[in-house]
Amino acid sequence: MAETRNLEGGCFCGAVRYRLKSPPMFINCCHCRDCQRQTGSAFVINGVIEAERIELLKGNPEAVLMPTESGRPHDIYRCPICRTALWSDYGRRPMRFVRMSTLDAAATFKPDAHIFTRSKLPWVRLSDDVPAFDVFYDMKTQWPADSLKRREALLGPGK
Repeated sequence: MAETRNLEGGCFCGAVRYRLKSPPMFINCCHCRDCQRQTGSAFVINGVIEAERIELLKGNPEAVLMPTESGRPHDIYRCPICRTALWSDYGRRPMRFVRMSTLDAAATFKPDAHIFTRSKLPWVRLSDDVPAFDVFYDMKTQWPADSLKRREALLGPGK
């Protein structure tokens, strides 16, 4: 398990600080066009975690509603001062998708999977040690058993 100090992070200006109470359940490196546009980058690295496992240490991020191609709700929680994106809520209120690069020790965790690689920028090269999927994957085969149990405890059986 990662050291507690490796689970702290925050925004660029320091107005918002947080701590993850545990490592994320799963980490996706998403190459979809929405993530590319919203970050201005080639991809985003999201750690899926229970909302109650994010402890605010300082400040209060603001939810900014973002449109998506799917039409599903998507709030990005940003620092109200520097506007750094800290995590997202994709309509799954009890779960958050933490921007792993906002951790102080951003290199602590590597992605568990690359998703939406069908829209990956052609000059991005993926390593062979992380599975890659054109769109998405089967959670039951990709997520570790303990993470699936955490997800089920959060959302209920069969969800």
